[in-house]
Amino acid sequence: MTLTSLVTGGGARKREALIFGHLTANQQTAIILEGLPDGSSELDALTDNSLLTIVRIAPGCMCCTGNMIMRVHLNRILRSKPARLYISVANSEHLEQLRLFLTQTPYDTLLTLTGDIACTA
Repeated sequence: MTLTSLVTGGGARKREALIFGHLTANQQTAIILEGLPDGSSELDALTDNSLLTIVRIAPGCMCCTGNMIMRVHLNRILRSKPARLYISVANSEHLEQLRLFLTQTPYDTLLTLTGDIACTA
């Protein structure tokens, strides 16, 4: 099971910094970032790390776009069986629908959702 956290609030740069602070060395980790970066990110320096997969998807409600892009990237990521997954959400308006999507088949047997990580500053 992949431990999965939704990262919400703030701008892209702040969410990425928050994720960077949660990374654990020597742990297979994947990150799905919604939207374009709003400046440089600490994650940029980690692109050569073989234990880290970073995917950036176009901005837009992951729920309202039918989850197709999210589903494609999530399925690719889960083939490598990461221990940890962070999903950075630009708009938390439909967060409950996203959670519902992540707890349905087949993801219910692949993911363990944690509490959200909120960017407060």
